[in-house]
Parts: sequence; structure tokens; C-alpha cells
Amino acid sequence: MTEARRDYDVLIAGGGPTGITLALLLGQAGVSVLVVEKEAAIYPLPRAAHIDHETMRVFQQVGVADRLMATCRHTDRYDFLNAKGKVLMRFDGASAIGRGGWPAANMIHQPSVEAALRDRLSNFPNVELRCATALIGYRPMADAVEADLSSAIGPGTIRARFLVGADGARSPVREAAGIEFDNLGFEEPWLVVDAIVTDPSRLPTANLQICDPERPTTCVLMGEGRHRWEFMIKPGEDPAEVSSDASVARMLAPWNVEGAVTIERKAVYTFRARVARRWRSGNVLLAGDAAHQTPPFAGQGLCSGIRDAANLSWKLAAVIAGSASQALLDSYQPEREPNARATIAMAIMMGRTVCATSRWSAFVRDTKFRLARALRLTPSGPPAYPPISTGTILAATHGAGSYFPQPCATADPALKLDDVLGPGPWLIAREAAPAADRLVATGLDAAGVAPFRAAITAWLDSHAADAVLVRPDRYVFGTGRPGDLAAAWQGIIGQA
Repeated sequence: MTEARRDYDVLIAGGGPTGITLALLLGQAGVSVLVVEKEAAIYPLPRAAHIDHETMRVFQQVGVADRLMATCRHTDRYDFLNAKGKVLMRFDGASAIGRGGWPAANMIHQPSVEAALRDRLSNFPNVELRCATALIGYRPMADAVEADLSSAIGPGTIRARFLVGADGARSPVREAAGIEFDNLGFEEPWLVVDAIVTDPSRLPTANLQICDPERPTTCVLMGEGRHRWEFMIKPGEDPAEVSSDASVARMLAPWNVEGAVTIERKAVYTFRARVARRWRSGNVLLAGDAAHQTPPFAGQGLCSGIRDAANLSWKLAAVIAGSASQALLDSYQPEREPNARATIAMAIMMGRTVCATSRWSAFVRDTKFRLARALRLTPSGPPAYPPISTGTILAATHGAGSYFPQPCATADPALKLDDVLGPGPWLIAREAAPAADRLVATGLDAAGVAPFRAAITAWLDSHAADAVLVRPDRYVFGTGRPGDLAAAWQGIIGQA
């Protein structure tokens, strides 16, 4: 049996968090989307353990943030300890509210995240998810992509304006496009052990990196009553031996958690740092792990994929609607790649701090950190990742390319700016903003904006601006006079 061909605006290969989030954002914009996922159901065991405030803000836009927040766990500290338990480096404030309007660090249970995202698909009749369906090949055409699918009901052919490969580190879409990786020089095998917690009083309350040359170890909270340990597999060790039940029991013994946890799974992963050289080939684009892979130490793997979806979705929607040319898509990689590389560089720095396996290297490292702490030169948290410096921004204006914060109402912290202004680009002016097509235009005196007036005024004052135009992904297009901003935006988005 062969299925009759159907047409969609966007075909997404991969039904993980990046692919489903992209589908939801496109669905909100009225784009017709098909997501194909080779697996029959959500992978039931944890993978990613962390999402940040920016990611939670995107999940707020698609309507799942409150549901996810109820399952998250939080801690204020991320400590790097040496073999003697002394603090080398401490990141504080992980539970504080970040600029995205949500806690800076949120420890998650990935299957719960994926279930929440998939449940939202029913709100969009223009978005379809097909599980147990594999993309087995595609053919680029003049203005579309024709893809061959395989499923239990038989082969089928799909034509879509665009194909997005959100199909993981081994992405068949990337490989078929002949896109190679830049290898950033980090490749380490680690054993990941996930546990269900039955007695939380016996578990650490901070996220920890144990920088012990005998066995570099990670110990972090997760969502839904779970905890994770990661143990480095040292050169010359047999991964099968290290991951045996007896070996895991020995490595967990110093944590004194016998009877407090039940092992849910153990798996060997190779942590890699790589970035695809091209994220677009004609009407084929890459997102998430298909475009970039990071070691887990900064907790930015899933977050980076969601940032890809937020950046790419509004650009695809504008092109498909005919209000922008395909040249808009050329800004996707230049905008996202520097941020992705910065998060990977941070993860590599953390990893190199943790992964010293010689006593001499560990001694030198500990001495440097001890001196830096005495001089108060160690960072108190991860550095700010770089803003967008080139792409769809008015680069000459103050604040262009920076991340626009989401203030919460003073009287009601549950009320957030995005809930009032909604999706799409915003033009926010000190005085009444001029009406503009495809823009949410408002002044600070508007009733809905009143609870956030002080915070937005302070932001405008800090950038010496009369108005700000905020893109749909909540990065700043530019600042200046409201009429000029609206005209500049329309010049890019208002015509094909």
C-alpha cells in the first residue's frame, strides 16, 4: 500500500523537544506542519536534565511552562569540588528569576517535557505528528523538498516547502545534505546513572562536579524525584566493566545512598563538542543536535535546540506567508552559531576543569583555583552568552541583538509580560506607538502594560531609547524612534 502524496509548508524530521517546539511555534503562526518521528513513543528514560529561563519562556509561549514548572526541581548552587571536598568554583543564584521571567536553572525529567509538548499539538489542527515513521530520503526541488517516508501502513511521499532536520546527533537529514562537522576537540566517554529517589533527605541539595582525578564525577538533581550521577570512563578502562552493577555500586558507595535511591538506568555516552559547518542547504535546514552538540557540563544541550526553534520559527513563518524573502533564512546560522559555540566553549571549560585525571594536573588546577578564589577572581556564575551581532537587527542602535527581559507584575508575580502582549513582534514606546501591520504596538500608558511600566522604562532609560522593537524570539531588533523602528521592520518583514 502506498499513501497518496500530501503537501505541507514544513516537514520536520524528529519528534524530540526541538522538533515539537518548532512545530508548535509554526502552528501558532498558521503554518501547516508534519512532524515524523521514527520511534513509536516517547523515550521513557531521562536524557537532558536542565533547562534555563530562556527555554522556559519559549515553553510559556507554547502553553506548557506552568505544567513543567510543577515537575521541576531547583537548587541555588552549582559547586565544583576537588578530591578533598574543597570548593574550586561556585555558581550561585541558579534558583533566582532570570531575564526570561523564570528561574535561571530548572532541573527536569525529559519524558515529562516531551509529553507536555506533544499534548499541546492537539490545539493546532494544522500540525500533525506521525510516530513510527521514518524519513528515508528526500529530493530537493526548485521551491520545495520531496521526501520519502516509511511506516507500518506503507511507503509515502510528502512534498513540503521546507524540510527541517531536528533528527539528532546522527541526523540522516544532515548526512544526506553532505554537511560535515567542525570538531571542537572534546570527546570523552562517561557512564550516566539515573536513579529514582525514595529518601531525598539523603541526597545532595546542590548540583556538584567532583574534580577528583581518581574518578571525575557529576552529581545533579533532576525533575520528578530523580537524581543523576555521571562517572568519567578513564583511558584504558572497559566501558562494559565500568557500567557493571558491581562497579556502579562501588562508585555510589561514597555517596551513602543505598536504600535511598533505585537505579532507573545506566548508559555509556560519549560527550562531544561539534558544530555543523552549514545549517542550511537550500530549503533544508538543521536544528538542535543535528546542528550542534555540546558536552553536558553547562546544561545547554536541550536549551540550544529550543533557541534554534525560536529563532527559525518566525523566519520560516514570514517566508511561507509571503511577507519576507528567503534571504531572511540566511540570518539563522549567523545569529545562532556564535551563541551555540559560546555555550559549547563554556561546557568545554567546565569539562576540562572536571576531567583532569593525573594527580599533578589536578594539583596545578587546584592551586590556580585556590589563588583565584583568594583574589575573588573566580566567576560567580556562567558568563553572559554573546548577543546577536549580525543578522536581522539594527546593529547601529543601542541594545540591538540583546535579549529583551520579561518582567513580572509587582503585584502579581504570576502575571508576565509575554502573557499580556502575546506572540509576534512588539513595538513598545514611551508614548503611544503608531499602529503597524504585523506588529503589536503599545505605549507604556496602555492599561495592559501598566504593571510592567517601571521595568520597561528602566530598560529604555538604560539604552537611551524612546522605543524598542522586540522580535518574536524576544531578541531586540533595535531601539530608537517608534516610527523609524516600524518602518525598518516593515522593510525586512513587510514585503517579499
